[in-house]
Amino acid sequence: MLFLDDSTFQRTHYDILSVNEDASYEEIRAGYRSAVLNCHPDKLQGTRGLLEDHHELQQRFLKVQNAWEILSDSRSRAVYDDELQASRQDAETGEEVSFEEMTIKDMGEAIVRFSYQCRCSDYFSIDSSELEELGCSLQRNGTKISLQRPDDATGTSVILPCGSCSLKICLIIDNTVF
Repeated sequence: MLFLDDSTFQRTHYDILSVNEDASYEEIRAGYRSAVLNCHPDKLQGTRGLLEDHHELQQRFLKVQNAWEILSDSRSRAVYDDELQASRQDAETGEEVSFEEMTIKDMGEAIVRFSYQCRCSDYFSIDSSELEELGCSLQRNGTKISLQRPDDATGTSVILPCGSCSLKICLIIDNTVF
């Protein structure tokens, strides 16, 4: 489960290293090594030309380093796991909403915004670029838009905060046609 907060996905350290939460030290170490090779700014220096891309790579590298520092130490990992579990319990109090219940707003050729109205009259929302970060893709066929999630993403969901109040929903992501 991923958490959406202030328009950015809050991926867990396990997500960052592409390992399961019950991963062994060896699996975490292998995930760390793989992640470092995919985002180390010096390793990829010639492949990316824009300064913004370089900054993004540095930020990804720092996230990988932080994830490794926490998950490689058994004490800090235990504290992190407790905090992660507590945040999930808070998030689980939110209402479950399926994609069929979302309202669509087509914002042009590349961006589609999905929203669901909160009790406070503001909205819970997510757009197509944020869905792509989850590995989902949108396909257009005339006036229809279909959402395709990865084949291995059984039970994919994301926690969305309201734009104004403290309420959250758990958006269930499934293959859907609008």
